[in-house]
Amino acid sequence: MSHRTGRRASASALFTPHGTDRAARKAARRRLAEATTQARTAAARTDGHAPAQEDMPVGVFGPAGRPGPASARGAKLRLPAHRMTTATASGAYPFLAEGGLGAEGLYIGSDVHAEASFCFDPFALYGRLDGFTNPNVLLAGVIGQGKSALAKSVALRSVAFGYRVYVPCDPKGEWTAVAEALGGTTIALGPGLPGKLNPLDAAPRPASVPEADWAGEIRKRRLLLLGSLARTVLGRDLRPMEHTALDVALDAVVAQAAATARAPLLGDIAATLNTPQELDRAGGAMSGHLGDAARDLAHALRRMVHGDLAGMFDAPSTAAFDPDSPMLTIDLSRLGGSGDDTALVLAMTCASAWMESALTDPAGGRRWIVYDEAWRLMRHPGLLQRMQSQWKLSRGLGIANLMVIHRLSDLLTAGDAGSRGRALAEGLLADCSTRIIYRQETDQLHAAATLLGLTTVERDAIAHLNRGRGLWKVAGRSFIVQHHLHPSELPLFDTDARMQ
Repeated sequence: MSHRTGRRASASALFTPHGTDRAARKAARRRLAEATTQARTAAARTDGHAPAQEDMPVGVFGPAGRPGPASARGAKLRLPAHRMTTATASGAYPFLAEGGLGAEGLYIGSDVHAEASFCFDPFALYGRLDGFTNPNVLLAGVIGQGKSALAKSVALRSVAFGYRVYVPCDPKGEWTAVAEALGGTTIALGPGLPGKLNPLDAAPRPASVPEADWAGEIRKRRLLLLGSLARTVLGRDLRPMEHTALDVALDAVVAQAAATARAPLLGDIAATLNTPQELDRAGGAMSGHLGDAARDLAHALRRMVHGDLAGMFDAPSTAAFDPDSPMLTIDLSRLGGSGDDTALVLAMTCASAWMESALTDPAGGRRWIVYDEAWRLMRHPGLLQRMQSQWKLSRGLGIANLMVIHRLSDLLTAGDAGSRGRALAEGLLADCSTRIIYRQETDQLHAAATLLGLTTVERDAIAHLNRGRGLWKVAGRSFIVQHHLHPSELPLFDTDARMQ
């Protein structure tokens, strides 16, 4: 009889009959284990190898455990190969197997986890990527992490694709060098500077719009501008009679300007509001006491004429809008040193109104509108309302708005929960299909995760991002992207020159 048959016979003889007590069964199992060990040793001496797994009693392997390669001791564990599609893999490992956005668009840098190039173009993604409902972009990051370099890089590289770039507010003058390198235009505004913009200039009428309809559109925009300026200075919403006073004053000034073939000016509006008899006479029988109601409005607009903004927006424009210029920036760096953002916001409101003459042109092509240092604007609902209108019309106008802030909590400074300002700020965030988050401080992680709906992994990631590296949330998909700069871009984008 072979040793294999003998082992089976000896093992079966050790089983106790039914009905024995627990101690007897335990002793039997111990004897069985000892016999198994002895049988394995004898077999190894006989034929030079351990007994096969199928020869061992089921469930009993002795003190040394399962023998052979299946024991996972002293040898590598070998598992069978498993095949899956990339769609399945990307669901299990979203940062490791993401398929990417494709190769169409601007080269941004490298996808850190996929180790592949990362390209982005909101105009190309619209209509092609599920959940990508608008081309607007939010960019947030603490100081010194490279968010300004990313914004300028996107603007510069977009020009190669035929896109134009408008910067209605450059509070630090950093975009001037970029505009000059691209052959663009920079208009510097400030006390003592020759540049002037008339925000009441009428935009050119599109060929498809009747003249009467366009006149009504121009009137509506001018009223919106005047209301925004008045709300910013007064710090409150306008009363019903104040709205009526603005209507009456604007119509009277436009009629006088048309008689002399010139554009209306803010100084004309302020003078009319400050003349009660003329305002009541222009309003007619139903005007009531508009002169008394318009007194605060007159003082509010007087700042644009005789205050710290005098000479910038109360005269005919000295610069003509060039729709073929690759980049146009408004340098407001002379207005940002006082610590009061009101003058900067008023200037930006006027500059953006002046720029609308190009934004409303359906043949203007695709354009980027960059709002740098947008955290300064969050406390002014009048300007937020104008920005919201531009965000909502981005698809129809063919523009992509890029808003640059430091922290996500900057959006919360627009007002208390439930206030109109907070609703406008959160609406701007909701209308951004692309959110780019650079490193955030530890105390800002909760606000960022709440506002953006970040997962735990994403929240931990933005706390440890290196310079130039950001979390890109594009229509619900997540990427960690390292931004790469060309050597020729470095001197244009360097904002730390004075620190070196």
